[in-house]
Amino acid sequence: MSEEWNEQELMDYIKKETELAEAAIRLVLKHEQAFMGKAKENAHGEVEIDSDELVDYIMSRSDVKLNELEVESVLDAEMDFFMDKGMAGYID
Repeated sequence: MSEEWNEQELMDYIKKETELAEAAIRLVLKHEQAFMGKAKENAHGEVEIDSDELVDYIMSRSDVKLNELEVESVLDAEMDFFMDKGMAGYID
């Protein structure tokens, strides 16, 4: 069974891993949610996200001032957090 988590715990984890400002992290995660909200579920109810397309989408937003490496580091840290909690994983 997966552990519980809260938003501040996620923010603290990503800030520690990336050393970026919380406002920048929140902006990346907001655009990630918008992108994922448009994604279609497969027959198993799962959403497969192409990380390159996600990064390109976030980088194309006019309010994102981070570079590509910083955006990727936020997304990687978020994924690491959820994998540590047993709530996410990669598809081979």
